[in-house]
Amino acid sequence: MDKLRRVLSGGEENEEVGLTSQMMDGTTLSFGTRVKWFVICFAGGVLCSILGTALLFLPKAGVNLFAVFYTLGNIAAISSTCFLMGPFKQLKRMFEPTRLIATIMMLLFLVLTLCAVFWWGKKGLAIIFCILQFLAMTWYSISYIPFARDAVIKCFTSCLS
Repeated sequence: MDKLRRVLSGGEENEEVGLTSQMMDGTTLSFGTRVKWFVICFAGGVLCSILGTALLFLPKAGVNLFAVFYTLGNIAAISSTCFLMGPFKQLKRMFEPTRLIATIMMLLFLVLTLCAVFWWGKKGLAIIFCILQFLAMTWYSISYIPFARDAVIKCFTSCLS
C-alpha cells in the first residue's frame, strides 16, 4: 500500500528499472555533448585515415599500417554517428532493408582488411580490401541521402553509354 501511495504521489524512485531502460538512460546526452563527441570521434576517424595514408609510404610495414589505420578511421567515423542518434537507433537504421546489403558489405570489408593484414599477411589483398572498403562506405553513406543512389546509378550508366 505504501508503494502505491508513493507511486500516485510521484515520490517514488523507480526501483525496478529494466535493463533496456537502464541502457537507454545511460546513453542520454545533451544535444551539445552529442555534437561535441560526434565531431571528436569523426575528426579522430579522419585523422586515422590521413595518418594511414601517410604511413603507406613507409618501407616495410607501410601497407599494414595503412590498412589498420584506414580501417580504424572508418570504424571511428561510423561510430561517430552513434553520438548523434544513439547506438540503438544507429544499429536499427544500419540494418534497415534499404541499406542492409551496403552495411553487410561495409562490415565484411572492414573485417577482411584486418584479416588480410594480421592473419593472411597479404599486402596486395589488404590494399584491394581498403579500396572495396572505401566503395562500400561511400555506397552506405549515400544511402542516407534521399534519391542519391538513383542519381549515382543514373550518372554512372550515362557515363558508360
